[in-house]
Amino acid sequence: MTILTGAPTAHESAECEPDYVQLLTPEGARTEHPDYAFDGDDDLVRTLHRDMVLVRRIDTEATALQRHGELGIWAQLLGQEAAQVGAAHGLRRQDFVFPTYREHGMAWVRGIDPGKLLGLFRGVDHGGWDPAEHDFGLYTIVIGAQTLHATGYAMAQAADGLVGSGDVTRDACTVAHFGDGASSQGDVLESFVFAATYDAPVVFYCQNNQWAISSPIERQSRTPLHWRAPAFGFPGVRVDGNDALATYAVMRAATDRARSGEGPMFVEAYTYRMGAHTTTDDPTRYRAGADVDAWRRKDPIARTEAYLRSVDAIDDAWVAGLEQEAADLGADLRRRCRELPDPEPLALFDHVYAESTPEIEEQREGYAAYLAQFDTTGTEVAR
Repeated sequence: MTILTGAPTAHESAECEPDYVQLLTPEGARTEHPDYAFDGDDDLVRTLHRDMVLVRRIDTEATALQRHGELGIWAQLLGQEAAQVGAAHGLRRQDFVFPTYREHGMAWVRGIDPGKLLGLFRGVDHGGWDPAEHDFGLYTIVIGAQTLHATGYAMAQAADGLVGSGDVTRDACTVAHFGDGASSQGDVLESFVFAATYDAPVVFYCQNNQWAISSPIERQSRTPLHWRAPAFGFPGVRVDGNDALATYAVMRAATDRARSGEGPMFVEAYTYRMGAHTTTDDPTRYRAGADVDAWRRKDPIARTEAYLRSVDAIDDAWVAGLEQEAADLGADLRRRCRELPDPEPLALFDHVYAESTPEIEEQREGYAAYLAQFDTTGTEVAR
């Protein structure tokens, strides 16, 4: 009997795990895996590449806007584009997604206007998009809470007969996004229990970017995160999170499985947070520059570009056109962010409940009286 005496490091786990799914190497070469295959063509790879480039530009512009005082905070995505864009394209339109607060790539692919994200981080609204229109929930700040929401939603999908009919246009499932830090939350483990017990059609999609703010993954788990799944009664798999083809293939397989009625699955997208946790964080205080440099050589965007160039699917003119599209998107976001109107102060009472209550109305009147003490310039009026 072999006894594990020490925790494997994150790099050891990635290199040694037999179920580490990779379909495109960091050098841009296609490879095969016995259990998962990319069924798309080079047109789809171009789409994945384009979306990753544009999502990175959104992230870059939002970071700059925060630095210029236009946003209150921003949760950076840099380095995790393939983990989100590939997985997003692996979904069916009717699948419902519960995000955290960093799913900008998933939001982009699901059709969320990035200006809505800026409004949220500027603090002028709560997100502003209709979850039902995009099958994409509002961002969740409470760490891990969305996994319980997703599990309950998936249980309702099953109860409504939306699972296991064989109709690919109708059968649906739910995807719960969270990070390696959230995997230490009790809510996440509770959602595993309910999902397994009720055979819920939910895919738990963990982007393991190896840092829970300043806590490394080695301080959170002594084994790879996807190993937890079998203990709860459902399968888990680790995928190269910097490989958009692999995340697409694994998500497509996991969601197909859930929709068919085979129950939950855990997907660990092994990636790296190249930027800060948020714009209030300084990652140079707790991680080595050599690690960042090593992961920079695994850049997901450089990977797909290398492949597309190797098969003559793109050329310099196409790349230049994409760069201009990204620049135009950035300029548009800067303009729209600065034009975002401040909300009416009393509007915060409008949607507390479907129907207002005497208590809410009393609070509204009290706050209105408080605001009446100020003139239109914000100067307090002498009484």
